Amino acid sequence: MKQVIKRPVVSEKNTTHLSNGVYVFEVDRKSNKDEIKRAIESFFRVKVSSVRTMVGRGKMKRTKQGVSRVKYYKKAMVKLAPGEKITLFEGV
Repeated sequence: MKQVIKRPVVSEKNTTHLSNGVYVFEVDRKSNKDEIKRAIESFFRVKVSSVRTMVGRGKMKRTKQGVSRVKYYKKAMVKLAPGEKITLFEGV
């Protein structure tokens, strides 16, 4: 089984979504919405109502050694059923 969830994405913009029950995670680029939904439900033991995904483009970074490229990444915005919470984000 591949690891679908890589890490939670915590930013100022994403913390505004918490009041609506939407949590943002960085996920494996090859995973689809059904796999993401099953992974979130089994790992956090919550009921997911919808999943939205987006692919972020890798950008060029200039360093002393030259130019490098940041890899593409995939984010998933997971909306939970009413009354559900993920306690990982409670301290934010």
